Amino acid sequence: MRPMTRKPAHAALDYADLTPDDFLAALERLGFACDGRFLALNSYENRVYQVGLDDGHSIVVKFYRPNRWTDEQILEEHTFTRELAEQEISVVAPQVIDGSSLKLMDQFRLAVYPCRGGRAPELDNLDMLEQLGRLIARIHLVGEQQPFEHRPEVDVESYAIEPRDYLLDNDFIPPELHDAYLGVTDLLLEGIDQCAARSGGFDVLRLHADFHPGNVLVNRDAFHIVDFDDCRSGPAVQDIWMFLSGDRSEQTPQLAAILDGYQQFRPFDATELHLIEALRSMRIIHYAGWLAKRWTDPAFKQAFPWFDSVRYWDEHILTLREQVSAMQEDPLEWRD
Repeated sequence: MRPMTRKPAHAALDYADLTPDDFLAALERLGFACDGRFLALNSYENRVYQVGLDDGHSIVVKFYRPNRWTDEQILEEHTFTRELAEQEISVVAPQVIDGSSLKLMDQFRLAVYPCRGGRAPELDNLDMLEQLGRLIARIHLVGEQQPFEHRPEVDVESYAIEPRDYLLDNDFIPPELHDAYLGVTDLLLEGIDQCAARSGGFDVLRLHADFHPGNVLVNRDAFHIVDFDDCRSGPAVQDIWMFLSGDRSEQTPQLAAILDGYQQFRPFDATELHLIEALRSMRIIHYAGWLAKRWTDPAFKQAFPWFDSVRYWDEHILTLREQVSAMQEDPLEWRD
């Protein structure tokens, strides 16, 4: 790996003072009789643990990364998930303890959730995708009832321009690839604007916004939707496109199945299909920027050792070039 110079960052210290003894003691103070068992779950942005209780059940506790969201933004996330749960939509909402779902342990803000298990959905199972489409539409029916006041939007500034600038300003791009990266991202930003123009404008509503197969747990015939940590406002298709996989011939029936289910509860504007490759391009840039911002966190270096390599950036730039071409193609076909 090549040596890299960095501006000072604090991600390495965000969880330095979080110890099992401390968070188990905090849960005891909140009224949970813990039996000492805990398991770190697959989360890098926050720290999330499954904790055993004396009665044989388990809870999940999430410690929010310091200085990422404000209290108002976190509580707005919690309010949205509770609204969904009140409509009998199968989301995993935080528990309200002594009048609040957001608790404080020293400098850490935390929330406690019921423990739900399951497997990832099968993206080649069209019946399952249709069921998922119905669920997404029901989420959006609630999401469109009122706007977020504090949560941000899925927009080109925060998902593409800001992370691109961070990568360039902090020397993450290898010098020999700097011009190539700058050139291809300029083309991407032009393509994103063109996709938005072809869509003719779109409605914005409250979304899950990070809706991918890893945030859906399938238990028998039931879905459990988890992790609204990145919920934002945006177009409805943002909660759909990440369930499309494979080439165009594979994605077309997947899209049809999802939208067949979706339209049973809510109409879908087909012009939003012009946004899919733009949203995918933004997510690719945003993901690289997210890794860069957290690179001083030891958990990230352990989980993503390939990030700090010339080969990664070679492949990243190639992927971005492919996205430039993808945004020039016609959108996926769908007949209402």
